[in-house]
Amino acid sequence: MNNKSISKPKVVIIGAGSLFFGRQAIWQMVHSIHLNQGTLSLVDTNEERLSKLITLAKMVVKENNIKLVVEGSTDRRDVLKEADFVVLSFADNTVKYRGIDCDVSEKYGIRMCSGDTIGPGGIFRTMRELPEIMACVKDIEGLCPDAWVINYINPSSVNGIAISKYAPRLKSIALCDSLHMPHIKHNYAVRAGIINNIHEYDHNIDRKFDFKIAGVNHFTWLLKAEYDGKDVMPHIAESLKHDAETATNGGDKGAKAIHNDAIGYELYKIYGYVSTCVAHTKEYVSFWQGLGKSKESIPPLSIWETDERYKRHDEMWNQIDDFISGKIPIADYMNTFGPDHATDIIENMVGGLGKAFYINTLNKGAVTNMNDDAFLELLCDISMDGVKPYSIGEMPRGLRGMQEIILDTHELTAEAIVEQSFEKLRRAMLTDPLVHSIADADQIVKELLEKEKEILPSFWYE
Repeated sequence: MNNKSISKPKVVIIGAGSLFFGRQAIWQMVHSIHLNQGTLSLVDTNEERLSKLITLAKMVVKENNIKLVVEGSTDRRDVLKEADFVVLSFADNTVKYRGIDCDVSEKYGIRMCSGDTIGPGGIFRTMRELPEIMACVKDIEGLCPDAWVINYINPSSVNGIAISKYAPRLKSIALCDSLHMPHIKHNYAVRAGIINNIHEYDHNIDRKFDFKIAGVNHFTWLLKAEYDGKDVMPHIAESLKHDAETATNGGDKGAKAIHNDAIGYELYKIYGYVSTCVAHTKEYVSFWQGLGKSKESIPPLSIWETDERYKRHDEMWNQIDDFISGKIPIADYMNTFGPDHATDIIENMVGGLGKAFYINTLNKGAVTNMNDDAFLELLCDISMDGVKPYSIGEMPRGLRGMQEIILDTHELTAEAIVEQSFEKLRRAMLTDPLVHSIADADQIVKELLEKEKEILPSFWYE
């Protein structure tokens, strides 16, 4: 990146209508002095939604009296030229198809509370999204080959593996917002009893709090938590136990939130380490699939809820409409949203701020008993010069074995889709930790191919 583009960075968001990211990206591009003199390019194939996001962004820019240029197109090739960062954040009707994935899998005894990374749901979501991701990658290679590519589409690790393997000349990382720094570290400081609330966190506490997380995305573990040389992992676990015993099922009571504290504590008792992404991790292990002969203290996973997701999306679009119409004053926008993981990282890189972030990237020796090319979520220094993971040490036995199975599943999935190999697709399905029957796996593939024929690439049917 040259000096001109650092002072006026161009950030392209492909899938601007992805509301979990698009609204916060506008916030940060406006808020940051390192970004708000540049260009925000919004891309979405839905012209109506794209128009709303462009209108909203321009209103926020005008209200805050900054020079950020806002542009948009339904064709990414119109805006990719001279891009410094390209964020991939799209999904085609994912609520509908994740619902289909989860319903069909449940028929064959596979319960998914999220269905977007592991199990048949993770494999079929990749089948829907990765071909388009690789088409974007091809355009990036042709139009802005020096841009940083940030994959923000689940399954983040599988898509990240594919980009890294099949477009190795591009500078790419993959992200998930579950380990957004510094918030994740602050939250565990509260859990550990180091502070009473996140507002008490300061530089002195940060310096004394030795905190290490690693693992495959959505299957990450707190491997070290020491404060001033004292192990505080047991305090964190005790906090989980207390909340499990005294709190409700958690959050909005959706499938991803139910029993998380109880499950997190149970996993700690088994492995001696705290799961940092229980909402997803509980889906990766077979303990809550309802397969046991004895009654469990924690019931089987609830199934991902399609209708509730539609309601949440409608509420978010209604909020955007209210800002555009003036029902909600546009002056309130900057007080309504906040920083996002992807744009936090972009700001850090452009501004040379020297902050560390959790990023899905190649291991490169950070976890000493896993391969250098293992695609893991690790704390990294990231600058315009590249990504450097912090040293972790060994992945504990037990956890390491499960990590390797998940990685094999992910890598086979990526290879199957890019290489259009049904043989590797079947192998990925039968390597997946949630699959326990060859016949059932074949039937799930057959039914999902039929039910999702209108969206899956034609090569699966040739």
